[in-house]
Amino acid sequence: MLTIFVVGIVAILSLAAGGGAGYVFRKSQSAKSADHAEAKAERILAEAKTKQIEILQETKTQEQETLLQAKEKAIKIIDEAKQDEQSRRRDLQDQQRRLEKRESMFDQKILEVEDKRLKLEEKSKEIEQMKERVRAIKEEQITKLQEIAGLTHEQAEEKLLLAVERDSQEALMSRLRKLEQESEEELEIKSRKILSLALTRYASSVCADTTTTSVELPNDEMKGRIIGKEGRNIKAIEVLTGTEIIVDDTPNMITISGFSPIRRQVAKRALDELIKDGRIHPARIEDAILTAKKTIAKDLRKAGEDALYQLGIPVSSIDPKLTSILGRMKYRTSYGQNALQHSIEVGTISGMIAEELGADVFICKKGGLFHDIGKAVDHDMQGAHPEIGYNIMKKFGFPEEICYQSIAHHEDRPRTIEGAIVKAADAISGARPGARKQSLEQFIQRMEDLERTAGSFDGVEKVYAIQAGREVRVFVQPEKIDDLTAYKLAKDVANKIEAELSYPGEVKVTIIRETRVIEYAK
Repeated sequence: MLTIFVVGIVAILSLAAGGGAGYVFRKSQSAKSADHAEAKAERILAEAKTKQIEILQETKTQEQETLLQAKEKAIKIIDEAKQDEQSRRRDLQDQQRRLEKRESMFDQKILEVEDKRLKLEEKSKEIEQMKERVRAIKEEQITKLQEIAGLTHEQAEEKLLLAVERDSQEALMSRLRKLEQESEEELEIKSRKILSLALTRYASSVCADTTTTSVELPNDEMKGRIIGKEGRNIKAIEVLTGTEIIVDDTPNMITISGFSPIRRQVAKRALDELIKDGRIHPARIEDAILTAKKTIAKDLRKAGEDALYQLGIPVSSIDPKLTSILGRMKYRTSYGQNALQHSIEVGTISGMIAEELGADVFICKKGGLFHDIGKAVDHDMQGAHPEIGYNIMKKFGFPEEICYQSIAHHEDRPRTIEGAIVKAADAISGARPGARKQSLEQFIQRMEDLERTAGSFDGVEKVYAIQAGREVRVFVQPEKIDDLTAYKLAKDVANKIEAELSYPGEVKVTIIRETRVIEYAK
């Protein structure tokens, strides 16, 4: 036991001694490491301070270089600015010298102009004084002449004119007739040449198609079916179309009456469809009329487009509504002549004449085609068709030169050459043989109006309208109408016919003055 105890103590002491020795060794090692770390840290701090000093020195050097460069640039900019300013000052000084020089020149010219004006005023005063002296001398001479002749100025002038007229009447008439004959022959030759060229280049059917208001029936029994029970079918047709259906004794035929040609055409097409279908009652009538209206609308649009295409006018340049209005003239007639065909003829002939005369072909063609556009709606609007047509073209944005053609073709003296061309083409289209037709009553009435108008002048003995109203021969009383007065009477009669009557083409007025002296030899 003791031995074990001693061994334990020795072991404990050994452990204590070893621990103490280890502690002392470790402490000395730690002290060495701490000294080494402090030395390293001081060395690092010294290096950092050295680098910082070097960096600060480099930065200071760069800043100084930058400042120097900036100063050099600023000095350079200031020098350039000073040079520019000096250059601008020199330019301003030059401009100022030039302006001063111009002002001095203007002042000098103004003085010269003022001197001239003063001289002119003095001369004008001298001239006025001379005029006054001449006027006074003239009045004095006239007064002396009146005292010598015993006549006033007016009496002497009238007496002189009467003497000259009496002595020179025959010479004046001869000269007047000669000049008129020469001018008429020359103008007639030129006009015949131009018109013949235009007419030979344009050839159309002699008689234009006319619209009809008659409807053919397969048999007379169809009349009763159209009338219907207690007249309900015919009443429905009349109410829906705005026309009047006339059923008379004419075999296999009924007549449609109405002011509007479009309404008559709608009624005709609806009746044709009803007759073909065979079913005729109010409901079917309403469907047939609606279908006819749609068909007519398409037909009108196509007719207008065909007219534009025929004259070479782009369809896209015309409003579709105006194209449809133009197509309405397909069912409009004037003295039996189809209005649309007449307008196409006028546009074509106008363009040809314009080419010969050097006028505006486009205005003549377009104005000629639309010159009667007012007739398409004159049944539905108040006023004359020239004014209606002018307003329609204005509404659709046509220029004034084209709109004026609607009025020009009814004026005695159109303001423009294009208006005169369209007026001439309108007369050519309407007056050519077979273009228009009149009833017997209308023809007789026109002849009577011509004779009555020409016979309304003093000194007229008899009047005869011949050649279907294209010539009027006026016989005058020789004791009341002399040769010079007859010449004036012919112009007065022609002007009155133009102003009061409506006629196609032109009317020739011939004054006939006859003096018969009879004596018998015995």
